[in-house]
Amino acid sequence: MTLRLPENAYTPLPPGTAYQPLVPASTVMAEITPRSVGWGLFLCVVFTVASAYSGLKVGQVLEAAIPISILAIGLARLYPRRSTLLENVIITGIGGLAGSVVAGAIFTLPALYILKLDPHPVVTILICLAGGCLGVLFLIPLRRYFVRDMHGLLPYPEATAITEVLVTGEKGGSQAKLLLESTAIAGVYDFFVTTFHVWKEYLDFLFIPAVRTLAERAKMVFNFDAIGFILGLGYVMGLRSSLILCAGGVLSNLVLVPLIWMIGSHISGSAVYPAQIPIAQMTATEIFRGYVRFVGVGAIATAGIFGILKSMRIVAGSFGIALRAFRRGETQGERTDRDISVMAILLGVIASAIAVAAFLANLSGSPAVILAGLALTLVFSFFFASVAANAIATTARNPVSGMTMLTIMISSVVLLRFGLSGTTGMFFVMALAGMVCTALSVSGQTITDLKTGYWLGSTPAAQEKVKFLGVIAASVVVGLTIVLLARAFQFGESAPGDMRAVLPSPQASIMKALVEGFMSHQPVAYLLFGAGAAIAVIMEMLEVPALTFALGMYLPLELNTPALVGGFLAHFLGKRSQKLGGKQGATVRERGVIIASGLMAGGALGGVFGAAGRLIPGYSEDWVRTPFYGHEITSQLISAVLFAGLCVYVWRRSLSNKEEAES
Repeated sequence: MTLRLPENAYTPLPPGTAYQPLVPASTVMAEITPRSVGWGLFLCVVFTVASAYSGLKVGQVLEAAIPISILAIGLARLYPRRSTLLENVIITGIGGLAGSVVAGAIFTLPALYILKLDPHPVVTILICLAGGCLGVLFLIPLRRYFVRDMHGLLPYPEATAITEVLVTGEKGGSQAKLLLESTAIAGVYDFFVTTFHVWKEYLDFLFIPAVRTLAERAKMVFNFDAIGFILGLGYVMGLRSSLILCAGGVLSNLVLVPLIWMIGSHISGSAVYPAQIPIAQMTATEIFRGYVRFVGVGAIATAGIFGILKSMRIVAGSFGIALRAFRRGETQGERTDRDISVMAILLGVIASAIAVAAFLANLSGSPAVILAGLALTLVFSFFFASVAANAIATTARNPVSGMTMLTIMISSVVLLRFGLSGTTGMFFVMALAGMVCTALSVSGQTITDLKTGYWLGSTPAAQEKVKFLGVIAASVVVGLTIVLLARAFQFGESAPGDMRAVLPSPQASIMKALVEGFMSHQPVAYLLFGAGAAIAVIMEMLEVPALTFALGMYLPLELNTPALVGGFLAHFLGKRSQKLGGKQGATVRERGVIIASGLMAGGALGGVFGAAGRLIPGYSEDWVRTPFYGHEITSQLISAVLFAGLCVYVWRRSLSNKEEAES
């Protein structure tokens, strides 16, 4: 068996051609074993605790899948029989659920504590468990469409990085050394720049007079996050996707924000809903968060509807194949294209729905409210499964907070009509939002895992089965962790007379303010959502990927601009490889992807260590501080030069002709 991915792994297939994974469908290889499940659950528990704490403290959830894939390679060497490639896929798939379940939990559940509604520990676990199971169940029918039928059409940046880590680590030799080298460089680079005061992470070039004038008079602010992780992400995304992503950011930050400022700067007396302060007093960032981000949410939601409509035929076909197989009592398809049975999916959805209904019944005795809450949970969970899959496949960024905000807004409006309000209504809506948030977060991680398995030759049914074990483990651990932290800390802001330390819980604080506002009968920003919807429709009419553009509108500009640099790097290296042609050109392409994957892996590891360092008592960013850090011109220019150095590194190492013997 070759340890090199097929040449068509990342490119569209000619009509009538089927992709042949690294491990052929006819090959029987160990996948679900006590070793793979045990290590997967152990790493899931460890990363769940770390992610919950860091997310509540600094608003950053640890992206577990890439670091765990690296750990899986190391663990494979501890046994007389080295773990198989597919066992490592299982370890990564189970462990990777840590970050996704935690994201669903900490974005919503701490809001209940901030509202002094203190949920029972069992409640927090059930919310995460129900949402996680729905996220996996609703994603399975979409697998063939997103994983197989869209082969080569979606970049899957995170899945690409994980795949390259697993394959290159298994293969060893010069390619493994190249991966480790780029991982180490990005890990050290991103760790220091995001954790300490060494040089500026964010570039705004406000020290240039013309740029400062634009920022002050027109609120046109250009931001750039100079880290290796996003550079690698943009490289894997490619030029077209990164251009579209950045175009959305340009529209939001350099068109809509200045436009709102120009109109609203003359209104100094009162705030215009949904913002809390007058526009005349707002910074560019506050205008973006107070108004433009809602436009992005509307665009994402509308683009998600288009995605659902486009995939419905494939989804219906998948269900049809499964139903025919069930009636005949036989398993259809090759090993590498075999999902769990449709009956198992249906029973799982029914069981989850009954559990959700029973849970909601404990919050409200009204049958109408229970049915409305159940319908909202199921519809949003299924709808957002497609949105999350598409977003992760395109940009490796899941719009969790935006979709959760949309869930809270719509659910509040609907449930208010049923007479639900006050603290009961807040608890009801936040519990519903917690389930939906967890579902869409888990859906995004699941599609990444299934795409990795598709490239490598895993059995989808095996990956899907162990997902439920990971969901159970992560749900129990994050539920108990939040309860324990709630007893030791305050969430959100310090309350008078309470001497406990504060965990800021930034996302949950936003959700709390949102649900509190709606349950107080404040108006809904329909105009902003509608504007975003219109933009998404225009993108579809122009045959531009609407969701990618919408994500660019929603994400901060500093996350889009470095991805564009990576996209240009990929484009010019691709042109160079075409000019070289043959084996040499193929080697350049392969080395470029390996280096970019290393930048993503190293950046993720650097972020993990940086977040862990912030939890040390007495931590200060000044522990490591350069003399020039406080000097904006010097610090930003050094950051720009070092980021350019990363680009030169990617270019030169991709074109390097030095070959080392394979071990």
